[in-house]
Amino acid sequence: MEAGTTPTAGSKTIADLMPRAAEAYADRAAARHKVGDAWVDVSFAEAGEIVSEIGRGLLDLGLQPGERVSLLANTRPEWSYCSFGISATGAVVVPIYPSNSPAECEWVAGDSESVGVICEDAEQLAKILEVRDALPNLRFLVVVDGGGDVADAITLDDVRSRGRERDIGELEARYDAITPSDPYTFIYTSGTTGPPKGCVLSHGNYHSVLQMVGERGLLSGGDDLVYLFLPLAHAFALLIQLASVDTGTTIAYYGGDTKLVVPEIMEVKPTYLPSVPRIFEKLFTLAQQQLPAEEISAIREIGGRIQDLERQGEPVPDELRAQFAPYEAKADFVKSLFGGRLREAVTGAAPISQEILEFFYGAGVPVMEGYGMTETATVATTSTPEHHRFGSVGRPLPGVEVQIADDGEILIKGANIFGGYWKNDDASFGSITDGWLHTGDVGRVDEDGYVYITGRKKDIIITAGGKNLTPANLENDLKQTRWVSQAVMHGDRRPFPVMLITLDDEEMVPWATEHGIEDTSPAALAHDPQVLALVQAELDRANEKYAQVEQVKKFFILDHDLSQETGELTPTLKVKRNIVNEKYAADFDALYGG
Repeated sequence: MEAGTTPTAGSKTIADLMPRAAEAYADRAAARHKVGDAWVDVSFAEAGEIVSEIGRGLLDLGLQPGERVSLLANTRPEWSYCSFGISATGAVVVPIYPSNSPAECEWVAGDSESVGVICEDAEQLAKILEVRDALPNLRFLVVVDGGGDVADAITLDDVRSRGRERDIGELEARYDAITPSDPYTFIYTSGTTGPPKGCVLSHGNYHSVLQMVGERGLLSGGDDLVYLFLPLAHAFALLIQLASVDTGTTIAYYGGDTKLVVPEIMEVKPTYLPSVPRIFEKLFTLAQQQLPAEEISAIREIGGRIQDLERQGEPVPDELRAQFAPYEAKADFVKSLFGGRLREAVTGAAPISQEILEFFYGAGVPVMEGYGMTETATVATTSTPEHHRFGSVGRPLPGVEVQIADDGEILIKGANIFGGYWKNDDASFGSITDGWLHTGDVGRVDEDGYVYITGRKKDIIITAGGKNLTPANLENDLKQTRWVSQAVMHGDRRPFPVMLITLDDEEMVPWATEHGIEDTSPAALAHDPQVLALVQAELDRANEKYAQVEQVKKFFILDHDLSQETGELTPTLKVKRNIVNEKYAADFDALYGG
């Protein structure tokens, strides 16, 4: 599809996006979601009516333009309906991660001065009730799923019922009055350091990004289908939701169980899949279980050359086709892991191994990297199957400029740059000077405009010998192996780098049983000589790519995986290095002899 040809809903802001889409795409499926074992569709016309009822119901609750409403729920159609309903009133959407603790919920709802919180169910509602006394601005609570102890809240059905009694003209007047400079959402950064900060993003910020991705030809409506499991509290999923509605593209919302994400991908057969690296790493592991290393290598190399030629519209030599013939069925198997219809996937939020991307591309499943942050209204650079360079995060979107500061920091300018942090003029990160956002990331731009991220300013490890190390590179190499779920390098002001490693239970336990290891508990496997030897061999393989001074000399295996619940990962599964370094300081010290 040519850039610039994607039809859009013709909205002026995010506030009128769903009403326009409901009119433009009335009979198309807006949402596909699971009811029991069946996937059920909701049309754009139906979704538009639900959003209108919620918006008018919120008017009935006294919601005023510019007031904030927090949204505490998992990724599901109701999240979208409530978000669009809030926007239609001129109020500001404040997403809260459903994995947040009561104290974390209190911080976001309190700092944003939210007047209402929409909770998914009694469990999420309980978090807000626990801290309600600390939320003086709170006027109302809404719960999506009734049942349980929800006596202190009204149900979403009640809100819709109240909305049906209000004149639709009231809501139309509200969303017609919104301007591009009005705040659309406060997104609180998940915070790898310090408490989350609320990024103030305007209707204009996100509307400009919709125009940019429209020119990029990201989604095209019709029979396009997006599978969405990422948390809608995160900017990445939020943009995909907005772009889908803008182009009349169906979103299949995951069923709520992260263990079923891969089977559901095969079921719904998406054409577009946004994800974080962990899912692609899991799918790569599935491929590794079925394909020997030499076949993976052939698909990557021979298949990659064929894909390059085909995407550039050049003929593929018969000799090259013949070379790939023995691997065609294997490549089809890889495509089937994604449902068989995938046109493109995108990975973001954290680094991913280049080898994994090259393998999927060679199999005919282009997984493209992009780059951006909450402060850039999600995205700033993007790759396409036709125009990409592995190892790069692509080129700036139309209307976005990128330059490199003297110290290597990536600076970004464009209509998508946020307006600052809510009640927080923190100049240490995300500061804007002469329109340029200081990202905190370090990188370079090649002669053709492709951007490369080489590290994060605060993540760079400087050894005792003064050597600068970028931990993500070797960590990703090690995470390619089936046995490793997380790898975290440590070594700032130390003589050499060492590493914390966690095991992938799904892969490790069957291997241990096969090798006669009787105790397969995580604690036992972390110290088992055979397991240590297996991981050491993988580390040796990864180390070979790096200079002696960059190689990890020692490691320890943790007796559990890193998780959000223990505070070691953000909701998008990024490692909180400062927490890990503090929490396991004694284990790291032991690797250096005390």
